[in-house]
Amino acid sequence: MRFRTLVDNIPTFFRVIQSIEKLQKRCYIKFTETNMQIICNHDSNEGGIQVWSQIKVSSLFSDYRIQSTANNEIIMRVSPEALVSALRSAAPNVTGSGGTGGNVGSIETDEVIMKLAKKNDQAVLSFEIKGFSGSGRRVRLTQDVRVDVEKIEALKLNEPMCPEPDIRDIVSPPLVKLRTIVDRMKGMADFLTFRANHSGHMKLEISSDMVRVETEWKSLSAPNMNNLASQDQDQETEKDPDKFFSVVVSIRSFLKFLSSHVISSTTIACICQNHCLILYVYIGDVADAGGVLTYYVPAIIEDD
Repeated sequence: MRFRTLVDNIPTFFRVIQSIEKLQKRCYIKFTETNMQIICNHDSNEGGIQVWSQIKVSSLFSDYRIQSTANNEIIMRVSPEALVSALRSAAPNVTGSGGTGGNVGSIETDEVIMKLAKKNDQAVLSFEIKGFSGSGRRVRLTQDVRVDVEKIEALKLNEPMCPEPDIRDIVSPPLVKLRTIVDRMKGMADFLTFRANHSGHMKLEISSDMVRVETEWKSLSAPNMNNLASQDQDQETEKDPDKFFSVVVSIRSFLKFLSSHVISSTTIACICQNHCLILYVYIGDVADAGGVLTYYVPAIIEDD
């Protein structure tokens, strides 16, 4: 089993893992010849949110080499917090507007190598950070992140089965704005109702015996995906465009999802009424995205 690559896009890699860090203490990362998949399952997640992502290798890495007896696929269980720490060491200014490099102390990094290794009988994802000191001397640092390499054939990870969405492909307002609004709501209620219709209207609402707060957006658009069959399009036009569909979710869970605002890309929302809220966070433009993180936020079924 061998795995080694250059990390070219540290800012995006950092922000993706940073958004996952808020959800749970351990996640799965699967590397294949073409994609990196990050998986968070509900078994180890207090809020029940699941994440299933597909990120193109070419959007993050170069000189990418992977070899295993399992169709050249490797899956590992890792701490997102430890991975964020290692990536921050590679580029501590990554959250700013700078480039892919950064300063480690007084060191200017110019190359980061990530590889699977074994140290003291423990598998690690090792980061070799190369750069120059302030005096121009060549410097190399190493950050090791402990991982558990799993046997793919023995690991059962299944993406959630969901009904056909009642509302799909509505472009969400910027997540950073949603986060500000929902953060103010969290002290007033435990549950949030997410509503939308086919006319591009979306509402966030909290309601209790003491307070009712609603925020509404109009004229939200859907991306030109060009991937719906004509029959599906005909069925779509038959629906009442002004009818709202809704799902009630935990405010705490939704706030955990909103940590993905750091990725700063297009987010598309789908509603499976009384079942779940599905949110697709794209890395880059939808038409030519480097990857997508799919979040499943389970519905709260309120007692009558």
